[in-house]
Amino acid sequence: MFVMFIGMERSLRAGRSATFVYFALNGFLMGMWIVHIPAVEHRAGTSHAVLGWLLLLLGAGAFAGMRLAGPLTDRAGARTVVPLGAALCSAALVLPGLATNTWTLGAALLVLGFGNGCLDVAMNAHAVQVERGYGRPVMSAFHATFSIGGVLAALVGARTLSWGLSPAATLGAVALLGLVAAVAAAPALLRAEPTRTADDLTAAVRTGRGTPRRIRLLAALALMLMLCEGVANDWSVLHLEDVLDAPAATAALAYGAFATAMTVGRLLADRVAARCGPVAVVRYGASLAALGLTTAALSPWIPLALVGWTLFGAGLSGCVPQLFSAAGHADPDAAGANVSRVAGLGYLGMLAGPAVIGPLTHLVPLNLTFFLPVAFCVVAACTAGVLRPRHTTPAAQEAPAV
Repeated sequence: MFVMFIGMERSLRAGRSATFVYFALNGFLMGMWIVHIPAVEHRAGTSHAVLGWLLLLLGAGAFAGMRLAGPLTDRAGARTVVPLGAALCSAALVLPGLATNTWTLGAALLVLGFGNGCLDVAMNAHAVQVERGYGRPVMSAFHATFSIGGVLAALVGARTLSWGLSPAATLGAVALLGLVAAVAAAPALLRAEPTRTADDLTAAVRTGRGTPRRIRLLAALALMLMLCEGVANDWSVLHLEDVLDAPAATAALAYGAFATAMTVGRLLADRVAARCGPVAVVRYGASLAALGLTTAALSPWIPLALVGWTLFGAGLSGCVPQLFSAAGHADPDAAGANVSRVAGLGYLGMLAGPAVIGPLTHLVPLNLTFFLPVAFCVVAACTAGVLRPRHTTPAAQEAPAV
């Protein structure tokens, strides 16, 4: 019995380590794409306006991949789908670097988005499985690792670009490393018996039908909170430049402050969730985010605005991982499908950030448009009770303290 317990403990630790690898790999792969966007745009000969439309194909591919990978993960198991998604995302990374015109770049982004969506949902579903084994929150740390992978990509990409390497060469080398990592980490993933029948899979794929009300509410919260993240990603630097007349180098600190606070907050959020519960993390986190963005929007001083963006990132940091975790735990047999619903709508929210804020700037100053995401944060804080667990799973009750 003792030997069996030790074996389970080691398997759980190995599964957690493998999950860290895939989250970091996903962040690194997408970060390398982001760093090379200007070079890829130049090689393909597209304008900024055309690139903006092409990026919608990246989002469309991701949404399609999420919708497929969720039910597939429930049926075949995350142990099968995660490595396949990671391999597809890695292999697809080289395609934008090879694109020579608008059509080939559009096709490349569609495939890359699809691979990213498959990996995103499958690794989050596996993270829920690991969290269920531990019997305590561990989801936020995985999302922090994704952010760290993005930071590493920025550093590596800056170096390779300074060497004058072509996007095809750099992205091709990263694709090969990604394939190796996808294969090497696969044996450590946790095993799970498939529980979904073909009829269940068909029913789960149908959009909106049979979706529990709680999952719809979690998806709506994900859309609002990830839209807030998208606003920070796309408008924080421009806010300091256009509204506060900050130099470009200083304005860049706005996103740096937000991203750093997000990463640190996610490293700490699991401990807070274990002590206070997911409802408190979202309620007080969203409230802090609303306070931070309000401070940034109304501040006439650059230092105070930076403080506001820092508080905004710290408040948002633990919210989305709690939503994914709650969706996965709502029904263990449909964890993948439920995570795909929440993640898919959330991803659309992140993409909608520029589309929503941009037109509003024709009506009001940029800083005043931020009160829309502030309102979303307030709504999230007021409705955080939807995350309250309905029951405790036996796995969580009997999990070893690893």
